[in-house]
Amino acid sequence: MAWLQLRINTSAEQAQQVGTMLTANGAQAVTFLDAKNTPVYEPKPGEVILWPDTQVVGLFEATQDMTGVIQRLSKSKILGPDFFHKLDPLEDKDWEREWMDNFHPMQFGDRLWICPSWRDVPDANAVNVMLDPGLAFGTGTHPTTAMCLRWLDSEPVADKSVVDFGCGSGILALAALKLGASRVVGIDIDPQALLASEENARRNEVAERLEVYLPAYQPDIQVDVVMANILSGPLLALQDVITGFCKPGGRLVLSGILAELAQNIETAYARDFILDKTQIDGEWARVSGTRRS
Repeated sequence: MAWLQLRINTSAEQAQQVGTMLTANGAQAVTFLDAKNTPVYEPKPGEVILWPDTQVVGLFEATQDMTGVIQRLSKSKILGPDFFHKLDPLEDKDWEREWMDNFHPMQFGDRLWICPSWRDVPDANAVNVMLDPGLAFGTGTHPTTAMCLRWLDSEPVADKSVVDFGCGSGILALAALKLGASRVVGIDIDPQALLASEENARRNEVAERLEVYLPAYQPDIQVDVVMANILSGPLLALQDVITGFCKPGGRLVLSGILAELAQNIETAYARDFILDKTQIDGEWARVSGTRRS
């Protein structure tokens, strides 16, 4: 199918309204891009950051009446008759197939592989997690997830109980289960993430050892291993909750942390944990440690 891409430059304050208007006029997808290469800083919990100069991009089917779309947009009070826009055709290709062709099995540490279902497993004797990107973030391609997977590969998690706080697609929970964890509890604020985790667990034949919860229903438990690959803001705001899941002598791994903010996390969690050396991968950091007895 052929597509058209409508780009509109606007302000951060108006960007979400413009995106809503594009959706109302038939856009199949809306993306917000930085119009002036402004650096993006980590948002606070629940905060959505848009850039000072934002480009809103709407994706439309090529059969859409774009003249009518632009005319309707020009009558809005937000944009007005002379709003800046650019309409470009996108090459007609099988985007899903092209994306699939570029997603390959990935190895983390010595034993652990993350494999898409449409690829052959590179090593049948390895620990293979079958995971297709879908409802929730987390396929191993981001440095924060990759650092946690390498940490898991090096940890003796067999027969251990685990909490995956902010489980997303369930990639860390699945890896822990495939590495032999006896029980994993996944917690996430997004119901779609919990559905994705459950579906991925069924695909990997470990569903009987995975439990998933929204925070309002999370169990009051202490486990051997706690994983939280979220952001430094929530890691600090929810420090007592995350710490409370970890039994004395238990292990903790935290990621989703900008390297420049790692010291803040270290300072906070050193109260209850003997910390390992922090690992850095580009702009991101991983903090781990053992809970004090």
